[in-house]
Amino acid sequence: MLVLVAPGQGAQTPGFLTPWLELPGAADRVAAWSDAIGLDLAHYGTQADADAIRDTAVAQPLLVAAGLLSAAALGDVRPGAVAGHSVGEITAAAFAGVLDDTAALTLVRRRGLAMADAAAITETGMSALLGGDPETTVPHLEKLGLTPANVNGAGQIVAAGTLEQLAALEADKPEGVRRVVALKVAGAFHTEHMAPAVEALAKAARDLTPADPRVPYVSNRDGRTVATGAEVVERLVGQVANPVRWDLCMETFKELGATALIEVCPGGTLTGLAKRALPGVTTLALKTPDDLDAARELIAEHSAA
Repeated sequence: MLVLVAPGQGAQTPGFLTPWLELPGAADRVAAWSDAIGLDLAHYGTQADADAIRDTAVAQPLLVAAGLLSAAALGDVRPGAVAGHSVGEITAAAFAGVLDDTAALTLVRRRGLAMADAAAITETGMSALLGGDPETTVPHLEKLGLTPANVNGAGQIVAAGTLEQLAALEADKPEGVRRVVALKVAGAFHTEHMAPAVEALAKAARDLTPADPRVPYVSNRDGRTVATGAEVVERLVGQVANPVRWDLCMETFKELGATALIEVCPGGTLTGLAKRALPGVTTLALKTPDDLDAARELIAEHSAA
């Protein structure tokens, strides 16, 4: 069984969209999306520097556009399940047919702007903790006033909070944690600091007409599959201020019988987690169009199975 997944913020790098725009029809598709949302996706994906694409209002639509573009290049794919990490959940909603491409990009544009506004209220950030045991790490974070915003499995937790709280974490690591790595994001996403963005996104969601998922859609909230489009959208709104439980998503992939996992562009983060947490599952990350042939072969093998 094949799972198709989409990465979250922080996966973007300068110029990563460049080779994808060389595919037939890709530049026209991205130009149409750019016009629809009022953001020059081609510029940011090919010419902008790391600081420019770190901007939440830019990074989020750029990531969704890259995911949709790379998935379309695979051809007709009907995975056994789909999921996305954080903003990647909007990409996954498009994979599942809950939202069309334009609706997904319109929603993520509003999401990025709302989260950027919320992040500007207080100086906050996120840091990845490498190593440690969740049973020890989570209480330690809460003692420091931090939120375990991403519980990613494979020994990785991302803490979020104010810059002062993150500095205290650097000085006072939980037992067993080897390193604390600051992430290239502009705020404490998936925490109470994003409450203003939830309200703004809820208003934007009223304009949507979601369809029910065509394939199992695995939610970040609790790793459960979601049956209706209305609930998918409700969860997309709420997850802005709630922790991402990618560990539970991977547990569901196991229960569903996953044997292969493809991560759309800019792939690498989620396949890295899957290699450690899902032994025996074949993984493939779409980084450039050079990866498409191998991905198509993997899809053909699992479609036949």
